[in-house]
Amino acid sequence: MAVDRTPILKRCRSLELDPIYLGVNKTSKRQSRNNRRKVSEYGLQLREKQKAKFIYGVLEKPFRNYYAKAEQMKGLTGQNLMVLLETRLDNIVFRMGFARTRKEARQIVGHKHVLVNGKCVNIPSYRVNAGDVIEIKENKKSMQRYKDIAEVTGSTLVPAWLNADIEEFKGTVTELPAREMIDVPVNETLIVELYSK
Repeated sequence: MAVDRTPILKRCRSLELDPIYLGVNKTSKRQSRNNRRKVSEYGLQLREKQKAKFIYGVLEKPFRNYYAKAEQMKGLTGQNLMVLLETRLDNIVFRMGFARTRKEARQIVGHKHVLVNGKCVNIPSYRVNAGDVIEIKENKKSMQRYKDIAEVTGSTLVPAWLNADIEEFKGTVTELPAREMIDVPVNETLIVELYSK
């Protein structure tokens, strides 16, 4: 599997992105260079796509597949794309506060610690639906890792479309999110413009 080993803060600087959206509570002491020349329209569109891919940890081919699926759905393609990315299992685990970062959420899912409606799912890109119950396996909840996670994420706000109990490591997807409920700084219309060329 392809792995991007670029340091997170360096990548965030180049995309002009706050690391907090990845769950990373660090700030870079370096300043981004302001002597760059004017970015072209294509450059802006490409940056938005790279930003979305980086935030959700999706590679180019799966991202293109998400876009194709979003085009076939009813409604606006850009909004559909954001909903598809937001309803990935690894993102839901992160949003519910069961992991400190999106990368850690992906690892937790991959290590078979997560149950969806009582069944073990180890596919980070698994699409979660409204009404699904997400929980950490009973025998894993007592691990020191989850005690540490509960300390860090206990005070974080869970989005309105999710219902989570951090003590029990159990939550429900009450509804699928609308675009207004997704607080990710991505302009999806630029991504649609990029792909529709």
